[in-house]
Formats: sequence, C-alpha cells, structure tokens
Amino acid sequence: MIVYKFGGASVKDSKSIKNILDIVLSANFDNLIIVISAMGKTTNALEKITNLAFNDKDFSQEILKLKDYHIEIAVNLVNNQEIINKINAIFDNIEDAIKKYKSRDFDFFYDQIVSFGEILSTTIISYYLNNEQLTNKYVDSRKIIITDDNYKNANINYKTTAENIKNLTTQNHKIIITQGFIGSTGNSATTLGREGSDYSAAVYAYFTNAESLTIWKDVDGILTADPRIFNDTVKLDKISYSEAIELAYFGAQVIHPKTIKPLENKNIPLFVKSFINSYSEGTKITKINKKIKLQPIFIIKENQVLLSISPKDFSFIVEQNLSNIFQILSDFKISANLFQHSAISFSICIDNSQKLKSLIETLNRNYKVKYNLNLQLATIRHYTSDAIDKIVNNKKILVQQKSRNTVRFVLQNK
Repeated sequence: MIVYKFGGASVKDSKSIKNILDIVLSANFDNLIIVISAMGKTTNALEKITNLAFNDKDFSQEILKLKDYHIEIAVNLVNNQEIINKINAIFDNIEDAIKKYKSRDFDFFYDQIVSFGEILSTTIISYYLNNEQLTNKYVDSRKIIITDDNYKNANINYKTTAENIKNLTTQNHKIIITQGFIGSTGNSATTLGREGSDYSAAVYAYFTNAESLTIWKDVDGILTADPRIFNDTVKLDKISYSEAIELAYFGAQVIHPKTIKPLENKNIPLFVKSFINSYSEGTKITKINKKIKLQPIFIIKENQVLLSISPKDFSFIVEQNLSNIFQILSDFKISANLFQHSAISFSICIDNSQKLKSLIETLNRNYKVKYNLNLQLATIRHYTSDAIDKIVNNKKILVQQKSRNTVRFVLQNK
C-alpha cells in the first residue's frame, strides 16, 4: 500500500490532472490510495460564497463562475454529458445546503459549504481516470473519517476511523480516490480542517500501514525558503521527522503541522515531490539518528499583528492572566504564532483576520491593548549572522527570540 496526496495546485487545470494519470501509471504499487484537495483556488471561492450567503448577499455570479471553471476542466478531460450532469448535481446540492443551513452557526455552515470543493475535484478526477481505463473506487471520506463537532478544525475519532479504513481496504480496490480532510460527525454533519489534506493522507497511511506517503506539490521538494520570496532557494534532499515538525510549526507551507506525528509513530517515510517533474528525487522525511548539518532555512509569514496586552491595574502578568488571555484566543479559535512576556506586558503575534476587531474589544474589557499591523514574522532555522542580516536588512525589530537552532523576528518596515 502506498498513499499519494495531490494538492490544489496539482489539480488546478486539465493539464495538471493529466499528470496524475502519468504518475499513477509509472508507479509501482499493489494498492494505492489517492487523497485529493479542491482544485486551484476553489476553497477560497467557496469561502467567499459562504460569507456572502451567510450575510444575505448575492452569490449567484460567484457560484456560476465556479461551476463554469469545473465544467471547463471536466470537458477538457472527458467531453461527455454524464460528467457535466454530475457537476451540475453537485452545484444543486451546494445551493440546497446554503438554503438549509445558512441560519445555523457560521462555523457549522462553513464546513457544510466549503467541503464541496473536494467533492467536486474527486468526482471529476475519478471519472477521468476510469474513462482512461485506470479503474478506481470513488470513496466519500465523510463515511470513513469520523470526527468531533469542532467545526472548521475537527478532531478525528481514531477508533471509529480505524475500523472504517480497515473495512475499506479489505474490499480489494486496487486504487481508491478520496478527499482531503473531509469527515463527518456521528450525526453525519460534514466537518473539515482548513489545510488538512496532508493530515488526512497521513491518517490513511497510518491505518493501512502504508509503505510510504508522497505529497505532490508544484515545487521540487522542501526548499530552504519560499521561491516566491527568495530567488536563491536550495532543495533539501533529506530531513528528519523532528526537523519537519519544527518547520511546519513555524509556518512552512509545504506540509501541514499535524501530518508528521502519525507517520513518525510507524516510521512511514514521507516524500515531497514535484508533480511537474515527477521523476526528480524530491525530499524524503524519515527517521534520522545522526545529526545532519543543514544550511539556513527561512520561513516568512506576512500580514501579522502584534498585540501588547497589559493589566489595567498595573499588576504582574501571572498565570491567571495568561490563562485568561489564552482562553480568549481559544474562544476565537486564534493561534498565537509567537508570544513573549515581561513583568507587566504580554505580547502575541497572530495572523490578521476578520476576528481581530472583536478580539481586541474582548481583551479590552480587562486589559490595555496596543497593536501594530502589517508586520512580518521571520523565522530562521540553523541561522548564521549572514542569514540574519539578509532577513533583517533595514527593517525595525519589534520582537526578537533566539535559541540554539532558531531565531525569530517580528519586523516592521521603517
């Protein structure tokens, strides 16, 4: 058993999807599970539709544009009426779900609508591969991955999910096609985790004792920096599970942070490879006992906000204050990308979002809150003085943290 995961960029158009056929035909496997994300920017488009619908605004043009996008891809792959009818039926289901659920809690509503992106992509790709005589079984992951009801960031019920995957893989399907992190609660409501397709692929690999998991990307592997920001990136041939976890935790976009743990537990190697240049070696993530010397690795997060929080009565920042602040962050489902505190102030760096205004208003009830917008959070693993100079340049340092292997800066343009 091997597991392949194809992200949005690798299924963004008909040309990219045809690469999947070539990759699968050239692979050596007894059984294969293919986990697929939504096509291109479909998740973003569905998020926009969700927000418009929830706020009683017109979303008809957005949904028509999205339908045309998927039909165009399908027709370029398999030009027949059957696949068009399947796509039309899915969009009918989207509109029915909007009418049925838009009066519900937003996070619940979000999961019911945004999850259709993966349903669309897998329906089209499964149909295309079958049409090309690559027989496969389409599986709705909502019937396999069972979760709690923490909508937008659901947690897996491992016992039930393990039983479902075991039952699925005893049915002798040579190729299974399923979705990225779509699951359902015991009451059959759809749940998902944003950017969680890597994780669901790792879960399938874990419960099938897979020989390997390969994540197919639009880059040659894990690079020392984002090539959209840096023009001198270098591919890392091999890194350890622990290094991969560190990179994911600090915000590297190549792999989802939850992905590594289930693979490390069973020593299943993870390959990150290019779907464009499928014969290249990519990056291998595996158990490494000896220390490997790595060159500096840069991780940049833009559009950051630095909140500085102080008690109104000039008291110390102690455990009770910290507990209260983190509870507020948890209530808003906001993660702290970096935090640091002094005697009377606690600073956190977070992603800017629509929740920021409400978060500040809530914090202001008990604390004084100052904030800076449009910041950059820069992390350097295996830093050198030259690497630090390269990142800081002429920017103003608002926060700096340094350990043996990692240095982090919250930076502001002067």
